[in-house]
Amino acid sequence: MNEPTSNSANPYAPPTAAVRDVGAPDGVLEQAERGTRFGAALLDGLVLLVCVYLPVLFGVGFSALRTRSVDFTQTSAVLGVGIAMIGLVVWLIFTLRYVSANGQTIAKRWLGIKVVRTDGSKVGLGRIFWMRNFIGVLIGIIPIVGFIYSLADPLFIFGEKRRCVHDLIADTMVVNA
Repeated sequence: MNEPTSNSANPYAPPTAAVRDVGAPDGVLEQAERGTRFGAALLDGLVLLVCVYLPVLFGVGFSALRTRSVDFTQTSAVLGVGIAMIGLVVWLIFTLRYVSANGQTIAKRWLGIKVVRTDGSKVGLGRIFWMRNFIGVLIGIIPIVGFIYSLADPLFIFGEKRRCVHDLIADTMVVNA
């Protein structure tokens, strides 16, 4: 009896195509250090403070010094709010550009870290906005539960996998870029 010697002759043999998993080019993702992530969070807050909040505070503060009351019709208050709006637009443009291009905020870019899916693939802007941020905000506004979530979320970074709750929800992790 003649039996085929290769799988290509046997129509019931499993496929023999080479298949690669999706992931990082070198196959290994190096997670960002906890301190680097913390520094990026602080720097992002500082950038937003400088771009948006300080112009409003200075404008309204100068207005209050001049009129001895908070008056948003004063030139300095209007100017401060106007500069803050420009700062917000500039901050949004840079943040959306960097996040959609490479999963980085302004500070993550400066510190050389980025957000990726757990399989190493690029994370989309929608996943970052809806899953990592929006769901956390929704949970945060629930009385008591929101307070517990806001405490627990950053503490999860001290776990073995170094992923916060928002990372677990969005199936993401922060790695060195």
